[in-house]
Amino acid sequence: MQEISKGANVSLTGLGEDAGSVVVSLSWTSASGAGDADVSVLLLDENGKVRSENDFYFYNHPAADDGSVQLLGKTPTDNGDEDRISVDLTAVPEDVVRIVVAASQYGGARFGDLDDLRMTVADRSGEALVGFSIEGAGAETAFIFGELYRRGEEWKFRAVGQGYETGLAGLATDFGIDVDGEADGEADEPAAAQAPAPAEDPHAPAAPGASGAPAEAAAPGTDAPVPAGAPADRAAVVPNPAPGVSPVPAQSRGRSPRTTRKKVTLPKVAGKTLAENDSWRTARLFPVPSLKSDKEREVRATSVLLSVMAQVPEFGRRLTAAFGAPAGRMQTFTEVPLPHGDTPKRPDGVIRVERAGKLWTALVETKTNGNPLKAEQVQQYMDIAARRGYEAVITLSNDVALEGSPMVDVKIDGRRKHKLSLWHLSWAEVAHQAQMLIRHEGVGNAAHAWLLQELLEYLQHEHSGCHGFQNMGPAWVPVRNGIDDETIGIGDARAVDVVESWERLIRQVCLRLGGELGQKALPVQRARRGSDPRARRGAAAERLCAEGRLAAELRIDGTSAVIGVVADLRTMKVRTCVDVPAAEGAYPLAAAKRLIRMLAEAPADLHVQSLVEGENGPRGTLERLRPEPGDLLPGGGAPIAGFRLTLIKGMGNSRGNTESGFIRSVDDAVDRFYHGVVAHLGAVEARTARRG
Repeated sequence: MQEISKGANVSLTGLGEDAGSVVVSLSWTSASGAGDADVSVLLLDENGKVRSENDFYFYNHPAADDGSVQLLGKTPTDNGDEDRISVDLTAVPEDVVRIVVAASQYGGARFGDLDDLRMTVADRSGEALVGFSIEGAGAETAFIFGELYRRGEEWKFRAVGQGYETGLAGLATDFGIDVDGEADGEADEPAAAQAPAPAEDPHAPAAPGASGAPAEAAAPGTDAPVPAGAPADRAAVVPNPAPGVSPVPAQSRGRSPRTTRKKVTLPKVAGKTLAENDSWRTARLFPVPSLKSDKEREVRATSVLLSVMAQVPEFGRRLTAAFGAPAGRMQTFTEVPLPHGDTPKRPDGVIRVERAGKLWTALVETKTNGNPLKAEQVQQYMDIAARRGYEAVITLSNDVALEGSPMVDVKIDGRRKHKLSLWHLSWAEVAHQAQMLIRHEGVGNAAHAWLLQELLEYLQHEHSGCHGFQNMGPAWVPVRNGIDDETIGIGDARAVDVVESWERLIRQVCLRLGGELGQKALPVQRARRGSDPRARRGAAAERLCAEGRLAAELRIDGTSAVIGVVADLRTMKVRTCVDVPAAEGAYPLAAAKRLIRMLAEAPADLHVQSLVEGENGPRGTLERLRPEPGDLLPGGGAPIAGFRLTLIKGMGNSRGNTESGFIRSVDDAVDRFYHGVVAHLGAVEARTARRG
């Protein structure tokens, strides 16, 4: 192995015949054996900047999809750690010219607290090729150990040893990455002078300058720095939001970059599995396949959910805040015996939250596998909670609550001074909130994110019984058959039950879509504010009996698009549609061509219709219109107000608990329409979908 000094460089090809794939190792020791640092890797283009957020690899983004970079993790040594990174140089994209290898510390820790800072590069067989030791580390909280860079057709290694006193934030800024979030305070001292630059290879790219004084992250609600190594205090980084604008170098700022407690989210795409084939199943924290009875499912589901609520504060708070619970220390319990007459009752769970010496308590009654809540059982828990001065009873089942349609009929004694509330939570809402946190909003640390991911895997397993709304109810088949043979009459009470089930289904579709997108998706109600929900459902039931159709609209937060959904029980088709306004002042043919270009990736069977004031314009499938967009132009030169986009899908005819079920048909239709059509509309603002 060849030893080189700071600033020196060497050709990897000249050191070994098998240098196309290398393993880079960073190591350090400490007197106590407790010191640690986090490794990060940045892929840089010819401008010395990352191309996108995917070019930054760290503990929460450990591997590249193309296999070029993979963080292999830490290996304990006698008095420290060795962190290894696999780099396949043959797989590195052509526009990447430098690979920077760095490490950083947090919460007041400094590299001066560590000894024997060292970087080595070995070939794929493990034979060490080159080594470099860093000496004289002091107040630095981040170090660029070294870099691999292209020189013609070969790769070279350069020993950098560049320190930063502003930690990962200062290092990241120099490479076009912006720090997401701000700390509670800033450093008061100006940035320190730039560290002296190492000697350079005249052909090697220049290294960035050092940053200024450090800024410590503080725990929420305190002034104390977070302990070193705590995963919650690591700065989150995102690419610079202003493409083409170079960030101000760290050393030129009067104040050091501000950091915050990182919010950990999990990638949407799972990492590459190490299984030999699809029959290998990942070991799960909450196993499901052994569940055999409904009672066993209820007990397991309650315990799993309540334990995660207590361990992940963001999740527990999210689920209970709407029920009036304060923000505080939460503890959860299962199968708690409570006196009630001659025989004590055992609610499925109890939630207790303590704040400022006061307790908020809720009893939990759980149902899984589509089993309905029992009014008598819930009434008993209401009575127990009232006598004991508890604040709430929470029911949890696959059903989705509707305004003006209680899940169970119970009596609440209004004469009691102590207020007691009855709330309902669906399993679909639980899964939605878990997905929002781990995919979009983030939680305090990686362990919490992993717990929520395991909970989500449990809820989505086919044997858990927690799949959300799954059955259109006993009135579904008679009403559907009555519409098919035209024997159902207006005013049939069963039609109202079907309309309620339809509303529950649409609400669940919104929850699933919103969790996937990270945005609220809500049903659109055309009725006047304050109108009676029962009267609105009665009118919808009459339309169902007369026309044989169930209709709904939903809107995704942050957009003006209203997606229309119509289930026609006579033709057994589900239609999804959206109206797109034509660009103001555009010529009709130009507007039609622009729309067709935007829908280049949309399904070929998409129906496109031009909207003309007072009448319906020409229409056709996207497959036919792509070569001839002029077919959308109305006769007589009439102006086009917009376009209606419609997808038509056959529906299942069972009660919703099989692959061909009606519920699955509607869910799939909305999903296909959004991802296949609406997501491609870009900046075009879709307006309210009209009904024809």
